[in-house]
Amino acid sequence: METLLAWKTGLILVWLLLFAVLERLKPASPWVAANSTFGFSQKTHLLQNTSLWLINVIFLPALVLALTLAATEVAPQWRPDSLRGHWGLAFDVLVLDLWIYAWHRANHRVAFLWRFHQVHHLDEQLDATSALRFHFGEVLLSALVRAPVIMILAIPLTSVLIFEIMIALAAIFHHSNVRLAPVVEKWLCAVVITPSIHWVHHHAVRADTDSNYGTILSCWDRIFASQSPKRRTPEMVLGVEGLRENRVLKLLVLPFVRSQE
Repeated sequence: METLLAWKTGLILVWLLLFAVLERLKPASPWVAANSTFGFSQKTHLLQNTSLWLINVIFLPALVLALTLAATEVAPQWRPDSLRGHWGLAFDVLVLDLWIYAWHRANHRVAFLWRFHQVHHLDEQLDATSALRFHFGEVLLSALVRAPVIMILAIPLTSVLIFEIMIALAAIFHHSNVRLAPVVEKWLCAVVITPSIHWVHHHAVRADTDSNYGTILSCWDRIFASQSPKRRTPEMVLGVEGLRENRVLKLLVLPFVRSQE
């Protein structure tokens, strides 16, 4: 577990740095500060997202890990040998990816959950740091809802940590402002969520926001009819329809102030 946790931190930081460089060398969409509510510069945008991330990093890891560890320890040991080892890991990742698809969709459909999740969507300029931008309430709720899934399916802690690494890498990739070659985009989007798919999910039109819920695999949106026919364009306006970006302190209290459905 300690080795995985160390790898998790290192891999995520290296991956984030890689895409921070790539999206400046080959951006898919130009940075337009005028499109942002407060005319945010890239520096301010970076500060916004990293501040929300640091709050989660400082205050939540021990609690989330404790919840996950407790769930794995009390889980009934019903698994056959066929669901152990590499095959077991593949099964766990597939099931957890389906779970996070369902959880993500619920965050858009359930008004109470949307209060927290909209903090992520209020970002009006997507890049790799947008993958770090989540309200602490959403992170806690996600860990609480995931715990019963881990218990029922007897998912080992190793599988959960590997999945968390995969989720972080996938999120940094599909939030990034990187322009992929058309042929690469075509082949990748058939299997995994790419920036062009996920940017539509961040389009400031609610019909598009409520689509493309996948995180790693792109098949879930096709299977459950939640794939948007919209295609990303460089000038696509991002954010939440009817709401505007705000400062960090207001974002932190936003879910508790009033409903924003």
